[in-house]
Formats: sequence, C-alpha cells, structure tokens
Amino acid sequence: MKALLLLLTGAKFGKILLTGGTMLLSIVAYSWIFGWWYAVGFVVLILVHEMGHYIAARRRGLNVGAPTFIPFVGAWIELKDLPHDAETEAYVGLAGPFVGTLGALACFYLARQFDSQLLLALSYAGFFLNLFNLIPLSPFDGGRVTAVISPKLWLIGAPILLAMFIYRPSPLLILMALLAAPQVMKAWRGHQTAEELAYYNVSMETRTTYAAFYLGLLIFLAVMCHDLQQELPRVR
Repeated sequence: MKALLLLLTGAKFGKILLTGGTMLLSIVAYSWIFGWWYAVGFVVLILVHEMGHYIAARRRGLNVGAPTFIPFVGAWIELKDLPHDAETEAYVGLAGPFVGTLGALACFYLARQFDSQLLLALSYAGFFLNLFNLIPLSPFDGGRVTAVISPKLWLIGAPILLAMFIYRPSPLLILMALLAAPQVMKAWRGHQTAEELAYYNVSMETRTTYAAFYLGLLIFLAVMCHDLQQELPRVR
C-alpha cells in the first residue's frame, strides 16, 4: 500500500514537474524576445486558457492530463478520454477561450487601475490569443465549437487561415493547415457515416445556444483587439 501511494504521488509530481518545467522553458524562450515580465504574463495567460479546457473536461467526467507547453507554439492538454458527442467537444473547446478571455479582462482592468503599459500589452495579447483560437476550423477551439452547429462551417475557416498566412506567414499556420486539411475535405464532401451522424446529432436549441455564445465571444474579442491595437502605439 505504501509503495502504491508513493507511486501515485510520484505520478502526480511528475505531471506538475512537466507542466512547470515546460512553462519555465517557454518563459525563458519568450523572454529573449519580449523581456521577462511580459514572458511571465503571456505564459500565465496561456495557462489560464488551458485550465479552462482542463476544468471543463473534468466537469464532463473526461480523463485529462495537465497542460504541456511548447515555446512559440502554445500549449495543450491531453484528453485521455475522447468526448462522446459533439456537444461535449464543443463544451470543452469553448471553455478555453471563455476562461482565457476572463484572464485577459483581468489584465485589462488592472492596466487601467495602475496605468500599466505592460498589463495593457498583455491584455491585448490575451484577447488576440483567444480570438485566434476561435477560427472555425479544427484543430482550433473554434473548429470544435462550430462543429456542434454544423461541420460545414469549417469551410469558412479555411480561407480565414489562408488570409492570416498571407498577412503574416508563420510555420505554425502551415502546421495548423496540414492538421485541418482532413476535416476541410470531410466538410467539402459532406458525406457522413452513421457514427458521425450520431456524434453530431444535437438539438436545435443546443446548436442555437452554442452559436450565440460563439458569436458573442467572437465579436467581443474582435472589438477589444481592434480598440487596443489603436491604443497600443500611443503607449509604447
């Protein structure tokens, strides 16, 4: 029994060490470009976003791993149990941007209270990070949310991703495009197996509710990003 408890404790410690170690690695990497304090704040905002997914997954009874960070890529949580239906996947997917937006709002409020340029820049980064993740294309969070409305919405996400790459080329966007390609082709063909039809079979009320939350969050983040982008040049 003591050996078992020691093993379980070691496993939990290993998860904490993995999350903490990869967080520290990301902070060091970002600090070379943006400075220490911005790097710390940015990584914390990513953690807040990922904890939204983590808590939502646990609330739905899914076995999920602690967040793991990769510098200049982001972070993810390992879903050891896959969602049983599209509504559960959308719930977990929407939780990240929603909780992440709350973290960015906290930075925005503190920036106003203390007249902090650093916190204002971090709030913009947080809003943009969560807006970026709402692109309606899997594996982005937006793709997981819009799938419960209609998988055909992935066809809208493809040109958005292409436009972003033209505007600001990035290897990360190429990786995302490669990961998204099978889903886009599936949406283009429109054919679904019996298992897929069962997976995406949700009520109209559920579709409408997620559509309202998704569009509301999307509009709010877009407005905040626009307004702060206009303000930030004056406070640099």
